[in-house]
Amino acid sequence: MSDAAPWLDDEEMTTWLAFVRVVMRLPNALDGQVRQDAGISYFEYSVLVVLEHAEDQTMRMSDLAFLCNGSLSRLSHVARRLEDGGLIRRFSCPTDGRSTLAALTDGGRELLAKAAPGHVRLVRALVFDDLTRDEMRQLGELSERILARIQA
Repeated sequence: MSDAAPWLDDEEMTTWLAFVRVVMRLPNALDGQVRQDAGISYFEYSVLVVLEHAEDQTMRMSDLAFLCNGSLSRLSHVARRLEDGGLIRRFSCPTDGRSTLAALTDGGRELLAKAAPGHVRLVRALVFDDLTRDEMRQLGELSERILARIQA
């Protein structure tokens, strides 16, 4: 028995390379749009979106970092910029003084309202406009299956 990893067959390699190109290029395209429309990075936009959908638009920094796929250190730097810009506020957790919470401010909501229409148009143009509803569901199901294995 050999320890060498088996090569991907031609169909697997074609699929893999196409998937990698999407994973690498989509964030850059989205980043360019929010930078142009709102003057923030896509990571910063993601932080604001996650907070917008959180209960009371507030979340522990550690949970926010996980949901935004960033380290706590990276999020802390970004949160400082967002806080300096009046888009979020940070404060100690009242039930656990060791934790810091982040909350979306009115300024953050206003910026999201400014950036969201262009973001939605771009997501539709790049991802959904050329898919049928069945293909869209398949993409969602496949993405969830892959994500579950990554997070396992």
